[in-house]
Amino acid sequence: MLKPLLAGVACAALLAACSQESSPEPVDKAQDAISAPVGQVSAATVGANTVAGYVPAAAMGDMYEIRASDIALQRSQNADVKALATMIKTDHTAASNAFKAMLPQAAPDATVPTALDQRRQGLIDNLSSAAPANFDMAWLDQQIAAHNEALTLHRGFADQDSPLSAHARSVVPKIEAHLREAERLKAAM
Repeated sequence: MLKPLLAGVACAALLAACSQESSPEPVDKAQDAISAPVGQVSAATVGANTVAGYVPAAAMGDMYEIRASDIALQRSQNADVKALATMIKTDHTAASNAFKAMLPQAAPDATVPTALDQRRQGLIDNLSSAAPANFDMAWLDQQIAAHNEALTLHRGFADQDSPLSAHARSVVPKIEAHLREAERLKAAM
């Protein structure tokens, strides 16, 4: 029931965006908006329930956050956005390194992705092509969605019977802090 609903919402949003001006930004904004519920469903169903789902989802989330923060550090002219991007990059780099160090013992058969999936690469591409005047809002919107997805993933996995559940619990406070700051910055714009 949920997949057809999400597909219908996605199609309607893309068609509406495509029928607007020739700039790619309305389409990019629609793609970003569609990514949020898709990510939430994936995090809640697959990632939060199995090691095989959690490992790539957690690694991919960190990878996306680091790349998106690098883009914000290059493109944003807003000191507060740059400060948040620095915090996110630092925290997700540390989380990623700690996570990868745990995997040989905690999940020796798990495969860590080395590249972003199509959905997250699309988000990165949209950030890279955002008009300078729209960049900060596009980045903040993506950060709010990504951090909500990460909270769903890590909170859901925190109660699993796995050595990795300690990692899930340990990253939640920083993800919550990133989300609060992104929401605060967006409200101030």
